[in-house]
Amino acid sequence: MKQNDLKTLRLYSSLYPHLYRQNEYGNFENTPEELTAEEACDYEAEILALIDRECLPGEGDHGLAVYLDDDALKQKIYSMKPTVEKWDGRLWGVLEVQTHGELSPSELEALKSEWCGQESDGWGEGLEQRPIRTSEGELYVSFWSSDNNFFIKTEEELKGGPAFDFGLSIR
Repeated sequence: MKQNDLKTLRLYSSLYPHLYRQNEYGNFENTPEELTAEEACDYEAEILALIDRECLPGEGDHGLAVYLDDDALKQKIYSMKPTVEKWDGRLWGVLEVQTHGELSPSELEALKSEWCGQESDGWGEGLEQRPIRTSEGELYVSFWSSDNNFFIKTEEELKGGPAFDFGLSIR
């Protein structure tokens, strides 16, 4: 299958941004301020730049797909590339996936599981430890959280389904 025959799938999850503000003495506060997904929109360009810096040369065009553990998924998935996107007034963590054909429901669940692992213990763990220097302080961004509000949804599940209850606790 040629590269231009690839299908694109996008997986969405909440972002968890934290800002360590600078005090009047130029020191960073000990406790971070949790930003909302709405506030994170102000930092989209800086977050995208950080994501770009995290890409390793060995990943090439395949991005995080080079780290897939599931052999069947390795055959089906061409690339996995993290990014962020503004939608519905919020900034979302997004994984853009290019596949050779459609994924079956079980392959999609396996992909979500692989992405969750990358968000929590792999790529995302490294990303959340890299500060983004801003005029307000240092911003740290996580694509994953252990709280009950964390989810991974396809674009159709998020945008095309019934209205999602965003609740006050989702960042």
